[in-house]
Amino acid sequence: MQIIDGKLVSKTIREDLKNKISLLKSKGKTLKLTVIIAGNDPASEIYVRNKAKGCEEVGIKSNTVFLPEDVSQIELESVIKNNVDDNSVDGILVQLPLPKHLDSQKALKLIPPEKDVDGFSDGNIGRLTLFSNDALFACTPYGMIKLLEHYNIDLQGKHAVVVGRSNIVGKPMSLMLLKKDCTVTVCHSRTQNLKDFTKTADILVCAVGKKHLITEDMVKEGVVVLDAGINRVDGKIYGDVDFENVSKKASYITPVPGGVGPMTITMLLYNTYLAGLRKIDE
Repeated sequence: MQIIDGKLVSKTIREDLKNKISLLKSKGKTLKLTVIIAGNDPASEIYVRNKAKGCEEVGIKSNTVFLPEDVSQIELESVIKNNVDDNSVDGILVQLPLPKHLDSQKALKLIPPEKDVDGFSDGNIGRLTLFSNDALFACTPYGMIKLLEHYNIDLQGKHAVVVGRSNIVGKPMSLMLLKKDCTVTVCHSRTQNLKDFTKTADILVCAVGKKHLITEDMVKEGVVVLDAGINRVDGKIYGDVDFENVSKKASYITPVPGGVGPMTITMLLYNTYLAGLRKIDE
């Protein structure tokens, strides 16, 4: 059994990014990411600080716009539009969740695919569906693909089972695996006899948010397991997979924490680099 080390892979990608961004700066191009956050959700504030820290690490200029809890839809959209029109901004990210009175989908639709570094826009999802290389991919599933590539895990023709169908992880991950020539099965909360599907997986991706949903008897020998679940219980963090026991049968497996998690912000930085690079090439 090989543990897939997300911290190590993330560090490797960031070091490479730092060099590439430094080269762009020497040619007169500075990359800039704008993060828009509304309200004072503690988890969101931590994520935003980590994103700013990551930008500083690799050489991306970071601009965080803090909006009050009671910000209006019109005010939010005005901030987004200003950054869309600002040619110095390469990437725009609206931190989710937004306060309940705001329409997040309406806000996100204002971000053009070229600046949508979260990969959530209709345009980028559409491009991914068409297997276009012009898409900016959703960061968490993109990070999982990078983990598989780093460990040279063969995907062609393999049966991948994705447990979870969210717009953020499950759906885009299933499309990315299809793009890699996997045969993909998507399971979700209404799937009956989940074990019947997970037991057949060569590649098993879990992104549900239910502690230890996947147990040892639900996987086959040699399975590759990517656990994107984050479950906080009594001050500790657990994945969707019972790591201790499932790891006995897995050939490769991500721990929680330290597996998929470190890759998410790293891929946001990578997407910002790609967005800036493509703008130069236009």
